Amino acid sequence: MGELKNPNKLATARTRLILDKPFLGALVLRLPLVAADPGWCKTATTDARKLYFNPEYVESLNVQETQFVLAKQALHCALSHFARRQHRIRQRWELACDYAVNPLLVQDGLKPPPGTPVDENFEGMTAEEIYRCIDEFDNEDSEREQASDSLGDEGASDPLQDGQTGQREAPPEPSGGADPEHDEDEAHELAPQPAELTAQQQEELSIQWQQRLAGAAQQAMQAGKLGGSMARMVDYMLQPKLPWRMLLAKYMTASARDDYSYARPSSRRGDPAIFPSLRSSQINVAVGIDISGSVDDKDVNEFLGEVDAIKGNMRARITLLPCDAELAEGAPWIFEPWEEMTMPGALKGGGGTSFCPVFDWLDVQDQHPDLLVYFTDGQGTFPETPPTYPVIWLVKGKQTVPWGQRVQLN
Repeated sequence: MGELKNPNKLATARTRLILDKPFLGALVLRLPLVAADPGWCKTATTDARKLYFNPEYVESLNVQETQFVLAKQALHCALSHFARRQHRIRQRWELACDYAVNPLLVQDGLKPPPGTPVDENFEGMTAEEIYRCIDEFDNEDSEREQASDSLGDEGASDPLQDGQTGQREAPPEPSGGADPEHDEDEAHELAPQPAELTAQQQEELSIQWQQRLAGAAQQAMQAGKLGGSMARMVDYMLQPKLPWRMLLAKYMTASARDDYSYARPSSRRGDPAIFPSLRSSQINVAVGIDISGSVDDKDVNEFLGEVDAIKGNMRARITLLPCDAELAEGAPWIFEPWEEMTMPGALKGGGGTSFCPVFDWLDVQDQHPDLLVYFTDGQGTFPETPPTYPVIWLVKGKQTVPWGQRVQLN
């Protein structure tokens, strides 16, 4: 019952991935494949340690679709989707993870099984961003029910319940290559549902998968077989995830460096010696806001609230510069340290995105800012050369920046 009628299908699918898609193939090799009890596993799922599959489901796929399933589950692991759900509703999160991964695999030339959820509107977005866009999970929606099965909602472990895939890792053999037939022999008992991962296990596995992601990407790049969409995804995942609030406070504190005053003290002190005294200075911070439509009001208000809280503690003067292809009408808005910082009503952008107007405006001012913070999705026209003052890009999405400090907002 736990054996496949065509046990070579998994081996063939994995071998083709290794040869044609070495990045995905290397990730797939990390997941031991185990036949699971159909009572809890309708399609395929993973706990980030093993891949559990329903033999009847795998039988229904051809080799190309099996490749997609294997690669999809491995990619869910490599992206640490199992550790990123946090407080989110499980089924809705799993669907968001599928919407994030499926376009990458389709763009890479893999063939998805029938009913696989793919929406071009979500291309380039993270699972967290997609989660906020999709409606609440609807059990009456047959397509989403099918998607949730493929995501592995039948798996109890929080880990990677998001995708249908089957794959396994090399048994303890010197060659390091796993033998699917051997795996299936071991799995014929039909594995029970695995226990849910603890927070510590999730953290440890997430680190392991990030290392595997980096290693697989390096091998694929050396072979010249890492596609553009996959390369951008890898670059995004391997960027240091810095807490942007702490980094922003650090930059603003550094810019508000205290200076010493050597002014002659009052003669009443009776001491002719002049000692330096610490004098706090006001800093000027420019804040660029992308209003082209890619950043929603909730994100902007949260960001401004954070800047407002920080500036109140260090005497920061804020110049607010909303911009799409040009500065917003009425801009800039200036807030003194004692003034509450709020958005000046509804700002309608909608044009193309260019960051140049903000820099052009700052260039003609008598004094450059101590720091520019730009809140954006990173999709737009950058100035050809960086300014002399420091720039922090708070980026929502996966876009890179040509210069300055990039901080991931998700």
